[in-house]
Amino acid sequence: MRKIVITLVSAVLLMPFTMKADEGMWFLMFIERLNHRDMQKMGLQLTAEEIYSINHHSLKDAIVQFNGGCTAELISKDGLVLTNHHCGYDAIAELSSAEKNYLKDGYWAADKKGELKPSSLFVRFFVRMDDCSKRILGVVNDKMTEAEREKAINAEIAKIEKENNEGGKYVVSVRSFFQGNEYYYFVYQDYKDVRLVGTPPESLGKFGGDTDNWEWPRHTADFSMFRIYADANGNPADYSDKNVPLHPKHYLPVNLGGVKENDFAMILGYPGRTNRWMPAGGIEQNVKFAYPAWVEGAKTGMDNMKKYMDQSDALNLVYASKYASTANYWKNRQGMIDALTKFETSKAKAAQEAKFNKWANKPENKAKYGTVVETINKYYALTNEKSRHDNYLQQLLRTSAMGTISRSLGRQLEAYAKADAAKRAQMLPQLTEMIDEMYKEMHIPAEKDILAAQLKLYATKSVGYNIAPSVKKIGEANNNEFAGYVNAAFDLSMFSSPERVKAFLVVPSEGQLTNDPLYALSSDLITHMNSKSDEVAKAQNDFGAAFRLLVEGLRESKIGSIKYPDANSTLRLTYGKVRSLPADKRNEVAINNYTTLAGQVKKYKKGDHEFDLPARVLEMNAKKDFGRYADKDGSLHVNFLTDNDITGGNSGSPVLNGKGELIGLAFDGNIEAMAGDVIFDKKLQRTINVDIRYVLWVIENFSGAKHIVDEMTLVK
Repeated sequence: MRKIVITLVSAVLLMPFTMKADEGMWFLMFIERLNHRDMQKMGLQLTAEEIYSINHHSLKDAIVQFNGGCTAELISKDGLVLTNHHCGYDAIAELSSAEKNYLKDGYWAADKKGELKPSSLFVRFFVRMDDCSKRILGVVNDKMTEAEREKAINAEIAKIEKENNEGGKYVVSVRSFFQGNEYYYFVYQDYKDVRLVGTPPESLGKFGGDTDNWEWPRHTADFSMFRIYADANGNPADYSDKNVPLHPKHYLPVNLGGVKENDFAMILGYPGRTNRWMPAGGIEQNVKFAYPAWVEGAKTGMDNMKKYMDQSDALNLVYASKYASTANYWKNRQGMIDALTKFETSKAKAAQEAKFNKWANKPENKAKYGTVVETINKYYALTNEKSRHDNYLQQLLRTSAMGTISRSLGRQLEAYAKADAAKRAQMLPQLTEMIDEMYKEMHIPAEKDILAAQLKLYATKSVGYNIAPSVKKIGEANNNEFAGYVNAAFDLSMFSSPERVKAFLVVPSEGQLTNDPLYALSSDLITHMNSKSDEVAKAQNDFGAAFRLLVEGLRESKIGSIKYPDANSTLRLTYGKVRSLPADKRNEVAINNYTTLAGQVKKYKKGDHEFDLPARVLEMNAKKDFGRYADKDGSLHVNFLTDNDITGGNSGSPVLNGKGELIGLAFDGNIEAMAGDVIFDKKLQRTINVDIRYVLWVIENFSGAKHIVDEMTLVK
């Protein structure tokens, strides 16, 4: 039996008040006990109840998860939502055409009738959370395999979710923390009628492109705006012209005072994933095996998309969203390799594990913890080459539409072929729509090149682990040149055009589907991706138990000092301050914690797809036409730095001052601290934010959409 059980609640009594306030992604329900005193010392003027309350409106009611991946915030009484440009990118691209290219040219609805509804977009409000650790851990025991443990936990989770969803009104999610040592449930409410209000042109919203991504100094208007609609009673509803703007419980006032060094800054959002308990072997595996394959595979996909995107605006729109997403993580993973290598993160983790191993092998601990480190290291040694293989294959599946065709459209067609006539008639409209939507995001010549290039990379670089049988066979027959095979497969496949797929709907045949060359290839790739040997399966089982014990033991022994749970797309609060980086000749400002429009104009390159600017921006900068959004120094501030602890998923999160007023919009981190998902760097880690005054200047002064700004509550 464990002698000491440490939970987030009991950790309150152990937490040192000297902990650096800029590190940590904290649960809102524990703010009063864990953080409130420190936050007040730094400049917070709100009570804990004003940040998180179940019974009264609070800051948490103004924060939403945006379409499952980003964060956004309510900034008006009529449901106006602010998020990043790159978070709204998919929706903006979907609503664009070559004739009405909102992605390229920008868009601002003249009134609510002009707001545009993408096919699928939702926001998720956080209602409440609670601890269910005792209940979940009460259904498992140390004799269970990981599969048995998972089955028992999932059964209990299903009960908790049903008990709290109020007949389907709410979405309930039970999540694991501290590697399965604690569990909390979260109650959400989803709104699905979300419409585009406006976006700056891509030349501002993506200024700097891939070159400036993850870099400081930045000069980017990374924002877009949407509106949430509800039924007449304020409840979630499917899209209807009868729906009305949502009147939220709380929305954020907007502060025009600007920021200065050491100002308090607080961010609420939905950080996606951190791995700060990751063992040394996992870091080493990522740096030497997984991430290099990810980077190379992503670059291969990007290069083959880009050569078609450059041919026309229409083709650029086809791949704009997929390219942007791939490019973002391509640079992120290379930055992770560089940062984790430079700071010798795995070496530091190995030293911690050596210290833990000594503690674990003391007589009183050995039975429970003695083999933990050995088991973990054996798992990574066994799976290093598999990790390289999996990342090459994953990038093939992510960048090639045909790589996953059997799992996406193919699965629906298989069900259609097996159905009776009545069921087929019911399925037909939805399937037809699915086909049309899918082929809008494909250009067959590009798909041929992407697939051929990725197959070659996968076949020639995944040398330490067996590749998919079909790829091995094709490669051996063609000296690992796949273009000829791919062209022939497309010629024979019904997936080579939407017309061929729709012809299948008229005369469906399960045999035709399973024998289709692209369907068969995709099926083999996905089957192989999901397969594992008995040896690997056992190692994964043992690793799961050992990793959970490692985290438990690190907390019990106090060798591990982390008091907050890893990010996992649940609502968190991080707090710190406006904080500069060392002076940089690329940023000619008084203190290197902000950038200006003048600095953006200095980067301007006419006709360059990353650094072009609208002529109007150049003219307004020359005239210093900044209106009420000019800083007291006379310039227009564009982006600024804070030392908040964020990660992917925090994109679009509000940056708030001590009064809970909006001062900026988080959108990026800095390349020097790319190891941040694994280890927090107190000296270098920064959050890059859009100054809210620049956001409003772009809307009102540059775009002439003052009516949007007039909706907001502005504070000086």
